[in-house]
Amino acid sequence: MRDIVIIGCGGFGREVHDIIDALNAQAPRYNLLGYADDSASEQNTALVERRGSRVLGSLDAVLAQYDAAEFAIGIGSPQVRKKLDTKLVEAGWRAATLVHPSATFGGDVRIGEGSIVCAGVRVTTDVTLGRSVHLNLNATVGHDVTLHDYVSVNPLVAISGWVEAHEGVMFGTHSAILQNLSVGAGSVIGASACVVRDVPEGVVVKGVPAR
Repeated sequence: MRDIVIIGCGGFGREVHDIIDALNAQAPRYNLLGYADDSASEQNTALVERRGSRVLGSLDAVLAQYDAAEFAIGIGSPQVRKKLDTKLVEAGWRAATLVHPSATFGGDVRIGEGSIVCAGVRVTTDVTLGRSVHLNLNATVGHDVTLHDYVSVNPLVAISGWVEAHEGVMFGTHSAILQNLSVGAGSVIGASACVVRDVPEGVVVKGVPAR
């Protein structure tokens, strides 16, 4: 079994714990040492302990105390995730790629290191996920889609075929993006938005159609 630490003990971090448990139920593969969090609340700490785990301390404290292990970043913000990923890799740690057993994939799907795919996700064919991409619960990704590094896809998002989302894009829950479109780096698609045209870099769009 390989040692692993979850970075961030908030809601998504604890959902990452669910994925690790589901993988271990198939065949033991990860020894969860605990969570690293620079600002763990009392509530989240208590919820982690209810799961039979613990908050080990801040990220710096964990890096100082533990030998290099695998890590999974349970933080939705693409910008924060990139910063933490870079720091951990420079310290000699390796990003775990976690895929819930209930997720399904078509042919020729490429998943970048450090990506996390939650329960119920559906990915079809000829799809490329970059480094540390998050696919949350029950999201769907159509054919010939490219999601670049640190893209976050929140629950129940529907991404149609031939879509390209550049680095650090965040898709809000229940949003939909139609086929043959591009979303520029760092942009945010609001919850329940319907994207019908290309989205430039570094903007927030919302509504139906998204503006």
